[in-house]
This record gives sequence, C-alpha cells and structure tokens, in this order.
Amino acid sequence: MKRAKIFGGRCLKEMLRDPLSYIFCLGFPLIMMVIMTIIDQSIPEGKGPDIFHIGNLTAGIIVFGLTFTMLFTSINVAHDRGGSFLVRMYATPMKSTDFILGYIIPSFIIAVAQTVVSIVSAVIVSLITDGDIGISVLAGFIPIIPSALMFIGFGLIAGTLLSEKGAPGICSVFISLAGMLGGIWFDPESTGGVMLTVSKCMPFYYCTKSTRAAIAGDFSFDAFLLPLIVVIACAVAALILAGKLFKTKMKADLA
Repeated sequence: MKRAKIFGGRCLKEMLRDPLSYIFCLGFPLIMMVIMTIIDQSIPEGKGPDIFHIGNLTAGIIVFGLTFTMLFTSINVAHDRGGSFLVRMYATPMKSTDFILGYIIPSFIIAVAQTVVSIVSAVIVSLITDGDIGISVLAGFIPIIPSALMFIGFGLIAGTLLSEKGAPGICSVFISLAGMLGGIWFDPESTGGVMLTVSKCMPFYYCTKSTRAAIAGDFSFDAFLLPLIVVIACAVAALILAGKLFKTKMKADLA
C-alpha cells in the first residue's frame, strides 16, 4: 500500500500540473450549473422542465463532472504507457495492484473535491434563487463514491487498451452519451419509449438517478437503492476488468 500511495502522489501531481484538469473537472460543470440556472429562472414558472431546478440539476452537474475524471484517468494511464515510464517502473518491486491503486487514488481525490465544490455551489445558487436544496444534499455523497469509482474504472480500461490519442476520443464519446442518455440534461422518464429503454441500458442513468434521489431525500428502493446497486455492480466490474487488463498488458510489456 505504501508503494501505491507514493505512486498515487506522483500521479496526482501530474494531473494537477495540467490546467485543463481545473477547467474541465471544476470550471466547466460550474459554468453549466450557472447557465442552466439562468435558463430555469428565465422560463415562466410551471412551464419549464423540472430537471433544470437546482435541486434536480445538482445531481446531473455532479455526475457530469465525474465523467471528466474518466477522461483524465485515461489520459494519465495512456501517457505513461506511451512513453518509457511504466516500462522502467515495471523493474521495481511494484505489482499491478500498486499501479492500479496509484491511478485510482488521485482520481478519486479529485472526484471528491469537485463534488464538494459542486454541492457548495449548488447550495449558494439555491439560496440566491430560493431553491429547494436542503440538508439531504449531503446524502449525494453516498452514490457518488461508487459512481466515481465506476468512471475511474472506465478511464483505466480506456488508458490501458488505447493510445494517448485514442483514449481521450473514446472517453469523449462516453461523456457525450452520459450527457444525452444519463438523465443529466433531460429526464428520460418524461420521454419514455425507446429513449428511456436505451437510457436504462447505460450505467450513467443509474448514477444520476441515485444521486438525484439522495439529494431529494428519497431513499426508496426503486428511486435510490436499486439504481445504487446497479452503480456499485458496474463499479466493481469496471475495476476488476481494468485490473485484469492492466496486469495482462504489464506481462506483455515485460515479455
């Protein structure tokens, strides 16, 4: 574990050294929160979609921010694999588990930090606009933990399998899918039909649904527990697959 912490510290410094990580992980989600709130305030009461109300919007913004941890995790892994850094590190006593944990730790720290910033910003916006956010907003951290690990797992998989140029492109596709089918910018349940069916096949949908339910204080089985179970299962599967793929690539590089 000590080796993983040291390696994780190095990875965190690399991620924080890139100014784009601040822009996309922190700045962009907050900008979208402000824009969507302005749109919501501009629509006559009762005529606009509820999803733009700050109480519902907060969950979408949080999950949207987490998608960028997937992007930067993939870039970090792909960059290390593309150069000679990891090949040299393979000569050390570090195991594949140490490398995986070393990549997970900094990405998870950033995910938690951006969630805190998003929640604090949402509370401020709610106070300004007389929104409906209450103390239950803190419960949003419950589904965020497995959601963050799931996105980090996806980033590890992309960074392990793809090149430094290919990984960001694939992750960008996932970010777009999360925005369209994850219930971030619209409510799939209000549309129904094929759109809802496709959304339910995507793990992002359950991230947003469980987070939105937690923030609203609705901890019923259908609204919160079932989506949370799906997210946890996806997170475990993604991390296990990422670990196996990284170990396989590591053995291939050493051969």
